[in-house]
Amino acid sequence: MLQFRLSLALRELLHFGVKYRLPSAVGHPRTPADPRLLRLGGTSRLSFCPAGARSLCSRSEGVLEKKDEPGKEAAGDKRRKAGILPSLEDLLFYTIAEGQEKIPAHKFITALKATGLRTGDPRLKECMEMLKVSLKSTSDGVMLDRHLFKKCVQSNIVLLTQAFRKKFVIPDFLSFTSHIDKLYESAKNLSGGQVADYIPQLAKFSPDLWAVSLCTVDGQRYTVGDTKVPFCLQSCVKPLKYAIAVHDHGTEYVHRFIAKEPSGLRFNKLFLNEDDKPHNPMVNAGAIVCTSLIKQGASNAEKFDYVMNFLNKMAGNEYVGFSNATFQSERESGDRNFAIGYYLKEKKCFPEGTDMTSILDFYFQLCSIEVTCESASVMAATLANGGFCPITGERVLSPEAVRNTLSLMHSCGMYDFSGQFAFHVGLPSKSGVAGGILLVVPNVMGIMCWSPPLDKLGNSVRGIQFCTDLVSLFNFHNYDNLRHFAKKLDPRREGGDQRQHTFGSMDYESLQQELALRDTLWTMVSATECNEDSSTNVVYRMEGVQDSH
Repeated sequence: MLQFRLSLALRELLHFGVKYRLPSAVGHPRTPADPRLLRLGGTSRLSFCPAGARSLCSRSEGVLEKKDEPGKEAAGDKRRKAGILPSLEDLLFYTIAEGQEKIPAHKFITALKATGLRTGDPRLKECMEMLKVSLKSTSDGVMLDRHLFKKCVQSNIVLLTQAFRKKFVIPDFLSFTSHIDKLYESAKNLSGGQVADYIPQLAKFSPDLWAVSLCTVDGQRYTVGDTKVPFCLQSCVKPLKYAIAVHDHGTEYVHRFIAKEPSGLRFNKLFLNEDDKPHNPMVNAGAIVCTSLIKQGASNAEKFDYVMNFLNKMAGNEYVGFSNATFQSERESGDRNFAIGYYLKEKKCFPEGTDMTSILDFYFQLCSIEVTCESASVMAATLANGGFCPITGERVLSPEAVRNTLSLMHSCGMYDFSGQFAFHVGLPSKSGVAGGILLVVPNVMGIMCWSPPLDKLGNSVRGIQFCTDLVSLFNFHNYDNLRHFAKKLDPRREGGDQRQHTFGSMDYESLQQELALRDTLWTMVSATECNEDSSTNVVYRMEGVQDSH
């Protein structure tokens, strides 16, 4: 009897799921020559059975009967209790092994990176540590058999299965990143713009620096360009400290001091609204007042540590530093901000008892916090993920703080270009004079673009081009998904066509059921049909499945 190799069947199950609509079990004839055989042991193991080889499955009591009746759910519970579902570890091994008894460790790592996950992902720490230990115990230090592989992945099997099952928000990650490379190269060819020189330390950066990093809400990562070069957040820190203030005090308290409207004026204007409030927290006047709301009554050292702790959590403990040279440079050349500070003090914009000069020092410190494109993309992804850091799973900001921050980034985040950016790109963002653009695609990803040359409005020339091209290609604009719109590429759909039905966390059992038994019809096969010893094996056939090969 013709049999397909088990690894092929498993591979189809893991990557595509069972996508066949099966006929009713009633009156469906048994087909002895049906080639799709799956052998399921009582210890939740799947055996790999090459043609002519003896199965390694163990005996399983309480066999499954063919049913298509109201008791189907109960039968499913019976199957699970009987322990006949294949383990996720086995499914994953046979998918990667492709019929081999052992797999090279580098093959697993390569396949893992293709999903967008990194070996340094904090969620995979136990897996990677066990992999190192396990390889030392092998004779060649390279190959993993099924037992060792399962030992390595068992602590992170749900996350790994989601990755290889394409359950992440960007299922075809390699295809998506190939588009990102093209957009990056297109923007790289742009010339023009001026590196900011009103802060002497910023003028030292090369105009040729250009980097893009992204992090999805599932922790998929991609970087291209000068992504490890540290640079100061400058105005990109404004939405982050506003989020901290709302997280600590709530919306009502914060907006006693700061309004919510775009100003229509330069970001460093000495100008308040008709209620003598700064227009919004994304311009200098509003950001200075917002700074005064953080950790009131504490020293600047305590305040700085408090904000740094928040930013480290948002970045998943990736690089967040401080440039003392930039801080000193900011303070020495900060006449305009001192003028704004005194104007705010005169208009009684600060909470009572605020030391204005101390607040300005703290303001300059926060502008001088350093990040890389990589760490800043995780911060943006934390906003995209509703306040949870994607790579640690830690709740950092309240939903209220995230919603308000994204709203103001959308309306006020790009200086005097905010309206144009909202119109053409349609995403929350914040730019800074160091050349950064913090971009958030809600529920999908965070992106940091960085290139020092700025246009006349203070936004990165290459960054603006990249963001515009990104939304021209993908349906990320806030209103791209309205009915009857011309379709753009949707990276959230596998292959660009079929939307994934399940995103986010799933537990072991639900994944196991989906991959092994969803929409399938299992019947016992006699030992004579498959040349197996009935005393040691219970074999099930998936009935009614069309051969797609």
